[in-house]
Amino acid sequence: MDIHATAIVDPKAELADDVIIGPYAVIGPHVRIDSGTTVGSHTVIDGWTEIGRNNRISSFVSIGFPPQDLKYKGGPTRLVIGDGNTIREYATIHRGTEHGGGVTQIGNHNLIMAYVHVAHDCILHNRVIMANAAMLAGHVVIEDDAVIGGLAAIHQFSRIGTHAYIGAKAGIKKDIPPYMLATGYPAKLYGPNTVGLKRKGFSSEAIQGLKKAYKIIFRSGLTLPEAVEETRREVGSIAEVGNLLRFIEGTQRGLTR
Repeated sequence: MDIHATAIVDPKAELADDVIIGPYAVIGPHVRIDSGTTVGSHTVIDGWTEIGRNNRISSFVSIGFPPQDLKYKGGPTRLVIGDGNTIREYATIHRGTEHGGGVTQIGNHNLIMAYVHVAHDCILHNRVIMANAAMLAGHVVIEDDAVIGGLAAIHQFSRIGTHAYIGAKAGIKKDIPPYMLATGYPAKLYGPNTVGLKRKGFSSEAIQGLKKAYKIIFRSGLTLPEAVEETRREVGSIAEVGNLLRFIEGTQRGLTR
């Protein structure tokens, strides 16, 4: 281990042999950090926190602190961070609550930029990008490859679908369906994120199918059950449309439109 002389690492913490801890960092007794991870100066990692391999954690980050929830009673709830994530300066990631499942989870290869806040019981899947000062309230779920613009704020219990794109300063109060672009305060949908989908190699068939699904579901005037069935008949054989429909059918907060 390469631990700077000014860092404070509790002797009960479990660190892999090649972990690097920078100046004035503080590592609590219940923390576990796997190989290849670096922790920048002045960062504090506390609580029952597990951090995987090859993460890059910058300076002045706060990880594993108690949730900002008045119902939290001090229990040993957890934060679990996967592999290959980049967490930039002044980001804050809190652990879960007893009543919310007990764990906040960060997957693999996510980019969490400066001043981002991830609240208790949130779940970030993989390859998510959160730009500067984006904020998640508790219990938010963000699926693979979603992009959250700077200063966006997402309401508790909301879901952000895979490959969705949320513009800067957006206010999200309800679920954002997969593959869609949303922005504004309050946020509105503006159709599939066609530019992003093309860049990521989605086929023309998939993009055209999503465009048609968007028009039927969100702009046809049909009730949601009617629109789902119509979409399933028209373009339901396209895998991405099927994923969109499954997300819609699982909504509890309602859908951004």
